[in-house]
Amino acid sequence: MNRVLEPKGWAKPIGYANGIEAKGRLIFLAGQIGWNAQQKFEVHDVGSQFRVALQNICAVLAEAGGKPEHIVRITAFCIDKPGYLAKRREIGAAWKDVIGRHYPCMSMIFVKDLVDEGALIELEATAVIPD
Repeated sequence: MNRVLEPKGWAKPIGYANGIEAKGRLIFLAGQIGWNAQQKFEVHDVGSQFRVALQNICAVLAEAGGKPEHIVRITAFCIDKPGYLAKRREIGAAWKDVIGRHYPCMSMIFVKDLVDEGALIELEATAVIPD
């Protein structure tokens, strides 16, 4: 069972955890972008690509027998800060639809570019599947 780490006196984070203690089998997920299983983009905005990238994270995690609630950390790399900020509600809805109400440790990093042409956001994750 994972334990969310919230220091006394700290404001509660919204949409992420400051820390998580976990025991079990470690699963490392490579950066996933918003394309389909044939590596084709069907969506071309940050909000929609975020949803597909989350679905891709969950698909890879499922191969190890993992579930979204086993994710302990996500790092997001995004090349479109204005687009991300404009789609925050849509991104939040995608999170709830795909992951639910589980909020792991997260970092958002804005970068100049990503390797795959057409990718606007990339998500990498770490999960811990309990013993």
